[in-house]
Amino acid sequence: MACSQKVEQEETTDVIVYGGTSGAVTAAIQAKKMGKSVIMVSPDKHLGGLTAGGLGWTDTGKKEVIGGLSREFYQRVYEKYTEDGAWKWEAKSEFGNKGQGTPAIDGAFRTMWIFEPHVAEEVYDEWVEELGIEVLRDEWLDRETGVTVEEGKITAIRTLSGKEFKGKMFIDATYEGDLMAAAGVSYHVGREGTNVYGEEWNGVQTGVFHHKHHFKAVDQPIDPYIIPGDPSSGLLPKISGEDPGVKGEGDNKVQAYCFRTCMSVNPDNQVPFPRPDNYDSTQYELLGRIFDAGWTEWFGKFDMIPNKKTDTNNHGPFSSDNIGMNYDYPEASYERRREIIQEHEDYQKGLLYYVANDPRVPKETQDEFKKWGLAKDEFTDNGNWPHQIYVREARRMVGKYVMTENELLQKKPTPESVGMGSYSIDSHNIQRYVDENGHVQNEGDIGVGLRQPYEIAYGSLVPKADEITNLVVPVAVSASHIAFGSIRMEPVFMILGQSAATAAVMALDGGISVQELPYSSLKTKLLEDGQVLTLADKIN
Repeated sequence: MACSQKVEQEETTDVIVYGGTSGAVTAAIQAKKMGKSVIMVSPDKHLGGLTAGGLGWTDTGKKEVIGGLSREFYQRVYEKYTEDGAWKWEAKSEFGNKGQGTPAIDGAFRTMWIFEPHVAEEVYDEWVEELGIEVLRDEWLDRETGVTVEEGKITAIRTLSGKEFKGKMFIDATYEGDLMAAAGVSYHVGREGTNVYGEEWNGVQTGVFHHKHHFKAVDQPIDPYIIPGDPSSGLLPKISGEDPGVKGEGDNKVQAYCFRTCMSVNPDNQVPFPRPDNYDSTQYELLGRIFDAGWTEWFGKFDMIPNKKTDTNNHGPFSSDNIGMNYDYPEASYERRREIIQEHEDYQKGLLYYVANDPRVPKETQDEFKKWGLAKDEFTDNGNWPHQIYVREARRMVGKYVMTENELLQKKPTPESVGMGSYSIDSHNIQRYVDENGHVQNEGDIGVGLRQPYEIAYGSLVPKADEITNLVVPVAVSASHIAFGSIRMEPVFMILGQSAATAAVMALDGGISVQELPYSSLKTKLLEDGQVLTLADKIN
């Protein structure tokens, strides 16, 4: 992306939201609803991030703690499915009542938690248009010299196209935290050691086997070598030869990414799984050995969404999660990120093609899988492939307050709640290695249940006071790796997007920094706008 001539914005906007995620949309909506001028500067062409990018089987946790604009989004989705023509490929009654019409607040409105990608995107697009929010798409922050900071405040940002946006308050609602980092705010990438915040589940987790995303789920050990039993023959693809590290120690690795593919089982609304130009079946030899060992759970995360489609997620020891291939993504250049995204796309498309076509795959599995294809009416401008990779974790701010597993597990109280989370503490695998017995193993997958929903601190949305005073960060929030494993859910990003914008506007109106904003005033406004801050506020 080449820079063009600098184009300055004449007026100074009250609130500039950088990002196109679900949290970015609710931030922009809230700022607009509070009477401020708003511009969304989005590097994405499509709004909604993962919510509109294939993650239609919403990771809600406890729905009663999802309030405000986040809940309104799911209400608007429900309304979409009451329109004529919404159920094109199956009857509503055939889908059943999964996620449909969930009552809320004495039946005053209803919500839909399971939906198709294009429906989510329509909701976001119509919502910002309804409010007259200015959205500039495909505008990428100049991360090298495009952030102007004066006396601890961001005064303007410039994109690679040369456009400059002057603002009074800024919200970084990207998955990567690019604006935050370019402004000089402290952040962390990777896992902290357990000693940093006094946590149990952070750091390297060798010997921990949660979920079924590890090789202990297979009936017999899997040999990692090209020639079984011969280490001199080299390792199979997708296995690291590095030592995984000591349990509890920190590292710079992040949990695996994938695409949440939308598949269709309706022959009239599907296209065959494409064969990548660089397809190489040997890249999937490890999966072949897993099948040979009797593993039969290929269809374990084909979660059905309306109209005979899926939100397909990773499942098992070798699946759509491209383990170990994303470590440099959080801080990589745009060019390098595009290379990483393309490698993930090639890997995952090749995986689907392999299972659909390779004779190594058990016939029963392959015959069933051949009934499926990519949904023809989704992601129509991108070859029916999701436009958003699942960035489960990238940079995380080290802000005024750091959320840890101790707050989530109720070991410590949380100060100044601006929203709640409730999904289990969840990290996908981070590395695949050869264990001490000479067998292949995955590491990093964690699933820790919560006793009850937890509060999220306002301090986790704002930088330290001596860094930047007019920036709020609702997505790349200040949290440890393991705490972020729960906070990172899309409904929570929308909750925090609304709270971030509320704080930004109130600080602007008060002529103070976001760090100085009195919590009592913020709390009052958030509750007025339907946010759930404590269990006492939950929606019945």
